[in-house]
Amino acid sequence: MNRTARWLLLIAFLIVVGLWPTALAPVTLALAGAAAVLATVPASVWLAVGVIAWLRHKPTPAKTARA
Repeated sequence: MNRTARWLLLIAFLIVVGLWPTALAPVTLALAGAAAVLATVPASVWLAVGVIAWLRHKPTPAKTARA
C-alpha cells in the first residue's frame, strides 16, 4: 500500500471515529427522552390502549358463500 493511501485511510478512520459519537448523541438523547415519556404512563394504560386499538381495527371474518 502506498503512502498516500495509508494517509487517506488514517484520515478517514479518524473522521469516522471522531464524528460517530458526536453524530450519535442527538439520537441517544431523543431515545432517552422517549423512554422517559413512555415510562411515565403505567403499563395497564398501554395495555388498555393496545386492546382498544385492536378491537377498533379487528379484521372482520370473511363471509362464506351459501348454496
